[in-house]
Amino acid sequence: MTSSEPIKPRQPLKVGFILSKSFTLSAFALFVDTLRLASDDEDRSTRKNCDWQILSAHGHFIRSSCGVQIAPGTGLPAPKEFDYLAVVGGLLNVEDPIDGEMERYLKRAITEKVKVIGVCTGSFILAQAGLMKNRTACVSWLHHHDYLDRFPDHRLVSNQLYVEDRDIITCAGGSAVADLAASLVRRHIGNSAEKNALQILQIERRREGREIQPRNPLSTEHKDSKMRLALIFMENNLDKPVSMDDVAKSMNLSRRQMERLFHRRLKMSPGAVYARLRMRRARSLVLQTSKPLIDIAIEVGFANSSHFGRRFRQTFGCTPNVLRSRQKDNGFVHLDDDLFAGIEQTQ
Repeated sequence: MTSSEPIKPRQPLKVGFILSKSFTLSAFALFVDTLRLASDDEDRSTRKNCDWQILSAHGHFIRSSCGVQIAPGTGLPAPKEFDYLAVVGGLLNVEDPIDGEMERYLKRAITEKVKVIGVCTGSFILAQAGLMKNRTACVSWLHHHDYLDRFPDHRLVSNQLYVEDRDIITCAGGSAVADLAASLVRRHIGNSAEKNALQILQIERRREGREIQPRNPLSTEHKDSKMRLALIFMENNLDKPVSMDDVAKSMNLSRRQMERLFHRRLKMSPGAVYARLRMRRARSLVLQTSKPLIDIAIEVGFANSSHFGRRFRQTFGCTPNVLRSRQKDNGFVHLDDDLFAGIEQTQ
């Protein structure tokens, strides 16, 4: 390019929002506010770098699950006017969360190669429209079984914050929406815009999509009612270790019956599973908080930090301090979240 040629101005990141009936207000607000704060150099709410529009085929007010109503625009622009179309879901017991015209609009967007985002339970809406076939959906651990009950042949994760599978992104919801929105800002606008938004939102760092949801109960992965009782009991007693006899009692089984069930379902002893749950909780606290190691040790049932540190290293291959240092240096540490990898199978 010669000096006489004009510099092409940056096009703003443009997102169209499709709000379902009884949508989750916090998910929508976090997304749009991240865009707003990234849109200029200060907190002036101009639309210099980002633009957004609330879409509706009818223009009527849309009520959120908490009762707050949002007024959409009128008419549906061509999907290609947007970089992304974000479907914000909400309560799962609502019949026809979006109307047929909006569903057809989403299918048209995919055909025209416009990326679509399912926010919170928006993944259910996309799956109902047939858009998640042969794609992996990400949902909150809270809705793991709900999704599989409705779409048993679909691929699903409920331990990550969000997943991008080709032209569709699905996000578990909650605070992960801000992480996703910030990642889009970084991708389309740049580091300074992302930094500006996160600083004003008082968010220390943006989490990557593959990071683990703050609470991801192992019990979500098993439909066996006895197993779920045991796993929930374990998850609720990470700070004050319980005996395996107590776990068996929570299942209304003998200890031997419980052990046979664990070995049949998980190929592990109950004690090994319980130890893994404690270590996974510890890892989350090491990576997601600045708590002293002694406090983390106590929170997952260890009497001192030295014993905790030895068990942590046996499980994850490094000490808690080393893991924290890696995250500080690299901004993000991705570890295999296989619940049963690398732990001694002892009673």
